[in-house]
Amino acid sequence: MRLSQVFTKTRKDTPADETAKNAQLLIQAGYIHKEMAGAYDYLPLGIKVLENIKQIVREEMNIISGQELIMTGIQKREIWEKTGRWDDKSVDVWFKSNLKDGTDVGFGWSHEEPIVEMMKQHISSYKDLPANVYQFQTKLRNELRAKSGIMRGREFVMKDMYSCSVDEAQHELFYQATIDAYKKVYERLGLGADTYVTFASGGAFTEFSHEFQTVCEAGEDVIYLHKEKNIAVNEEVLDDTNLAKLGIKREELEKVKSAEVGNIFNFGTHKSEQMDFAFTNEAGERQFVYLGSYGIGITRVMGVIAEKFSDDKGLVWPENVAPAKVYLAALGNIPSVISAADDLYNNLIKAGVTVLYDDRDIRAGEKFGDADLMGIPYRIVISPKTVEAGKHELKARTNDETKLLSSVEILKTLAE
Repeated sequence: MRLSQVFTKTRKDTPADETAKNAQLLIQAGYIHKEMAGAYDYLPLGIKVLENIKQIVREEMNIISGQELIMTGIQKREIWEKTGRWDDKSVDVWFKSNLKDGTDVGFGWSHEEPIVEMMKQHISSYKDLPANVYQFQTKLRNELRAKSGIMRGREFVMKDMYSCSVDEAQHELFYQATIDAYKKVYERLGLGADTYVTFASGGAFTEFSHEFQTVCEAGEDVIYLHKEKNIAVNEEVLDDTNLAKLGIKREELEKVKSAEVGNIFNFGTHKSEQMDFAFTNEAGERQFVYLGSYGIGITRVMGVIAEKFSDDKGLVWPENVAPAKVYLAALGNIPSVISAADDLYNNLIKAGVTVLYDDRDIRAGEKFGDADLMGIPYRIVISPKTVEAGKHELKARTNDETKLLSSVEILKTLAE
């Protein structure tokens, strides 16, 4: 990735129509472009961050037997009427339209009902179960509030997974495996220390759910933490009955602001009964499928990371999600510098180290400013001075210490 060829541009000014830090920084650093409130375009560097997040999620979902597919975002009215969730009084975030022939359609805000309808064609016997499928898909929700940048969008990317089990015991095993997988996801994303499994309301999905809430001042939720037991309760369900169920006391809890980065729902057989989703068990009897739903907001997670990992200079991406591991800056348009930078760039790529190579003919200060703003984990500077010394400057984004290392030492350090 040579910056002279990458479709991106940084800007010095803060977007006047943005109040959320995540959107301000991501726009300034050239990761996203705002179309309107709650709707953003993801530019090449932004896509790389999203794909890194998705890949971490994908790997953990595959480990617990999830299989990836993708559903259409156009949904039939009839499917949602079976559960009563087509009605705007039940679900108030629908975007709806109709086809040329007058058929009513909705644009996917979630996929439980369509997934169940599709799975009915694949599951008829206990031998077909368990079955667990997931997708990365763009959702559309007609949100009243869209003032938190990409942390609350009217259009956003979500990982939604759905489990089909023969009974409660089999479902519970997968449900707990998903909780463990989610914890690994947030740990790999750099959010593990501040993300809590949270007891919450099921909203339009079910009576109760588990949320994954990340402590974040820009978040829209309030949760109460019990740090010793590593659990949390959403403010909306904070009452003595629920606290008793969890074995905790109100005075033991700490109130904090948070952002919901994931949620899981246990439907039991309720939705299967509504949609007549059944299989034949070992005794030859007809039995309803146990269902679960599991979501992670991919673009929201990106926004939360931008909020939490930033400073007065710009973004500070964790290595696992950064669009590149190294920002390579060549200073001075002279042959010896260009040759040294090209050689190191190629050797880093061969070693499996991702690099954003700033080969633009601009001032050193501009390159350093962009390196900090873009938040790439490591910066390497090659200049006439370093070429003459046979060593180049290596600096981590998280501190001000600069090391002078040879190309071989740099390759060894970054590969490790």
